Amino acid sequence: MQSSSKPATRMSAISLYTGAGGLDLGFEAAGFETRVAVEMDDDCIATLGANREWPAIHRSIHDVTSAELLHQAGLQPGEADVLIGGPPCQPFSKCGYWATGDAGRLEDARASTVEAFLRVLRDTRPRAFLMENVAGLAFRGKDEGIQLIRDIVAAINRAQGTAYGVELLVLNAADFGVPQTRERAFLVGARDGSRFGSLSPTHRSADDDPDSGQLALGLDMPVYRTAWDAIGDLEDDDDPQLGLRGKWADLLPSIPEGANYLYHTDRGAGVPLFGWRRRFWSFMLKLAKNQPSWTLTAQPGPATGPFHWRSRRLSARELCRLQTIPDDYEVLGTINRVQKQLGNAVPSALAEVIALQMRRRLLGASDASEPTATLIPARRGAPPPPEPPRPVDPKYRHLVGKHAPHPGTGKGSRASARPATSLPPSSRLQTQ
Repeated sequence: MQSSSKPATRMSAISLYTGAGGLDLGFEAAGFETRVAVEMDDDCIATLGANREWPAIHRSIHDVTSAELLHQAGLQPGEADVLIGGPPCQPFSKCGYWATGDAGRLEDARASTVEAFLRVLRDTRPRAFLMENVAGLAFRGKDEGIQLIRDIVAAINRAQGTAYGVELLVLNAADFGVPQTRERAFLVGARDGSRFGSLSPTHRSADDDPDSGQLALGLDMPVYRTAWDAIGDLEDDDDPQLGLRGKWADLLPSIPEGANYLYHTDRGAGVPLFGWRRRFWSFMLKLAKNQPSWTLTAQPGPATGPFHWRSRRLSARELCRLQTIPDDYEVLGTINRVQKQLGNAVPSALAEVIALQMRRRLLGASDASEPTATLIPARRGAPPPPEPPRPVDPKYRHLVGKHAPHPGTGKGSRASARPATSLPPSSRLQTQ
């Protein structure tokens, strides 16, 4: 990771749904101190305890009162600088009653994880908040979720005399130096009503055409950090638990780096084993050294990538590097448990960028400047050329033949109506 001086003044953070600590590590790099964390997952609690001395409450947030949170943090209402967290993607409870502005309804036993976050916001009244990964926020024409949050926050403002705003940011981590294409949705607001505004990318794709005129304001931006930048020095990891298992394990060596199963269709350069776009995009997906990683998932199947270009699973340290977790931070557990913890995490370098701008724009810190890039991996130089794919294992030869392509969106055997998303196409779940 690149080194740089940290902001001098430490600010306080209350952390909910802390997970393995990805969001908190970014805020830590930006000069915040996690004064209390709440997490119910056993593996995440073990990881947090092994790496940091943050007071951690090992229970569901629904079983933790705001008074206990403040006591553990050593803070009074209104003293915390930020409240941060990523509520799991749980639907809202039935709360059309929010139209009445009854903030007391946050005590309802049916409250969702999002509403629990907002209950703590009401009771602790931090100077600013950041809520990440709220389900449905990025869907066009389906803004009930964000509108409901705004209604709840408006009710809190009326009851508490605060002026919190609610701004939505949809960011691709690769645009900010993370060696992974990963879109995340964030809600941010300040107690005094200050606006956060937008975040301009700090990095650009190497494929962008400088002559197109679209980069007039970003010609000097560095290009995306790549998988090679992040993990090029770790590729000799030969841990046996990283070997593939299952029906398709011996097929992966026949797929080039940067490709997926589409290579083995009648439109690819391999042999026709599958129909075009008949599988999920991540099926047999392999990293390319000269590109950012694709999004890491929390619970991949045995054939779900991205896989290492050497046709194996990614190690715990490689997963950490791709999520910009510092090297001195160890995520505990088996490789499956590590991937679950990291697949749910916010890339720490992205969190650092947001946290630094919150200090500067919302909290008035005079020491907060442009992002310090402490967690962004350094460039490693040109990677070695790709290794040629191996021949298809004979066990798969019976699949060779003519396969019908997918009939099109909404026309497959498992088609269901899905709302159109406002995220870029690269972020959508694709059957291709």
